[in-house]
Formats: sequence, structure tokens, C-alpha cells
Amino acid sequence: MRVLTALLSLLSLSAVAVACGHRESAAGQTSGAASAVHSTAYPLTIENCGVKVTFDGPPRRAVSLYQASTEILLSLGLADRMVGTSTWFDPVLPELAADNATVPRLADNDPGLETVLAAEPDLVASASAHTFTAAVVADRSRFAQLGIPTYQSPSVCAGAKVDGESVTRTERLSFDTLYREIRELAQIFDVQQRGQDLIERLTRRLDDIPSTTAPDVSVAFWFSGLRTPYLAGCCSAPGLYATELGLGNVFADAREDWPEVSWEALADRNPDVLVLGDLSRGRVDGDALESKVAFLESNPVTANMAAVRNKHYVVLTGSELDAGIREVDAVVKMAAGLKAFGLAQ
Repeated sequence: MRVLTALLSLLSLSAVAVACGHRESAAGQTSGAASAVHSTAYPLTIENCGVKVTFDGPPRRAVSLYQASTEILLSLGLADRMVGTSTWFDPVLPELAADNATVPRLADNDPGLETVLAAEPDLVASASAHTFTAAVVADRSRFAQLGIPTYQSPSVCAGAKVDGESVTRTERLSFDTLYREIRELAQIFDVQQRGQDLIERLTRRLDDIPSTTAPDVSVAFWFSGLRTPYLAGCCSAPGLYATELGLGNVFADAREDWPEVSWEALADRNPDVLVLGDLSRGRVDGDALESKVAFLESNPVTANMAAVRNKHYVVLTGSELDAGIREVDAVVKMAAGLKAFGLAQ
């Protein structure tokens, strides 16, 4: 495991490079954010993932049912207006830890509807496709019947079709989707200046990274699962990372965010690099990094893949494989790994 330890240490460095594609998006968003900031006029009605939602005033008792949503709300300085969180994959971002400690955790995974209602929320937000389903927490229509507004991350529905837990996309995610979510939440809570400042911080980080590309390098993204792995398709957050770095996602022909594939299919496509999710939640076999590496190197189907033979593993947290404010961190880490492997220009 000395190789993995060294790699993990290397990936923590931030002086790395990514492709120039993000700059055009980031620059456009920054100039848009520079416009005058106005207070929210209530009642505010927005159309969110096909649902019209009205807010009579800024929420005071928000519940966030997914880590990515929680970290955006905390980044907007809204801990004092949050009364619950759930569905955690990893420890919260260090800079948000103090604020997060003041917000009750309703559940590590998905809470029941009764648990959510007991928190008396005036907003329920989630960045997950499956949260707002009767099988998990409740449909958005059920919350509406109870007089509770809901907010679904645009990353779930932008150019996408949601069927239960499955998301199939017709277009790729972009950083613009993240910026839109930040702007909308800032408007809902009437903290537009904070939203503008957060977007500018993210775009500055992207702009400060020198350009680098990795042409003719193929990659696969493994989220979890040992029996049948969940590997990223074309158009979710990992697809965005591959595009930014000029990588070829070996499952770019899959429109589903995280299709289940066979090990034989992965070995047949033989990626140069494997991005491995290290999920601290420990909910299923294959969540932890160690279990992934042990499986890859001991399974005869995968042991001879180029990425495994060369130990070309880039490690991301589970949250970095999701759409959210960690998208920037993910691109930085991937670029560091590619440079360490000698695969980036």
C-alpha cells in the first residue's frame, strides 16, 4: 500500500493543471455575476425541475437530504437556517466543519418522511434523483400537500430524465449547472451577494489552474459495487471532468449517470486510468478504496488491465464524483494524477 499512500499524498497538492474548456464557462459566469445584486422580492415563484415552487419569505428551517446540497447551503453561510441534514458519503469539507456541527444530522443515509417532518422544515432540498420518491422519503407532490416547498438540484434534471433512482441524460453537465444552483438557492434565501461571492471563488480557482490536456488517454470512473460495479456514463459530473481534461471515458456511450456494467465489459475497454471512489459511508461492498484496489488486483478478469498493471489510480471521494461544489476539487485531483503518471501535456 506504499504506492497508494504516496499517490494519495500527491493528489492532495493543488498546484496542478486542467483543460482550458472550463475557462470559457467560468469567465462567462463571472461576468454575469458581476451585475448588480438585488434583494429577493417575495412571494418568489421559480420553476425547479419541472415543478413550480413558491416561497413566501426566506426559509428559516431548511432540511438538506443530500451531502452535495448540504455543502452548498453551508458554503452560502446558511447553517443558522438549517435544521437537519442526511445522506452523507464522506466527512464534510474541512472549512465547513464548524458550521456543520451546529446542524442536526437526521440520518447518515436516507431518513424516513416522519423524521423529516419532525424537524418542521420550511424547505426540503436534495441533489439526489431518488430522494423525492415515495420509496425513499416522499414525492415532491406529497411535500406540496403538506405545505412544504422543495428544491431539487438542477444537476438532477438538466437535460435529464429521472426514473426512480436512475438518471439518463441527453446533454452533459457543465459548471453552468452548478452556478445556476448556487444562484437559485441564494435568491431563495435572499443572500445573493453570498452566492455571487461563492461563484467568483470557484471560478477564480478554475482560472488559476494552468491548462493541460491528456489526449488519447482513456479513463473509467468506478463509484461503488463489487458484484456489478457502477461506472460513470457520458454526461454526469465525471463526464464533465473527462471533457475538461481531454480524456476519453470508455463508457461515454452510456447515457445513464451510473450504469451497472460487467467486469468483462470494463476489461474489454481497458482504460489507461481508473478513477476510484473512496466512500467513507461503508454502506455496500466496494465503497472503500482498499476494497476496490484489492478486488482489481486479485480478480483475474481485471488484474491485467493497463490501469491496474500500472497502478494508474486516481482517488476521489464519493462526493467528488457527484455534482456539487467539489467538482473543482475533483478536476484538480485528476489533473495531478495524470501529471504524476506522465500522461498529461
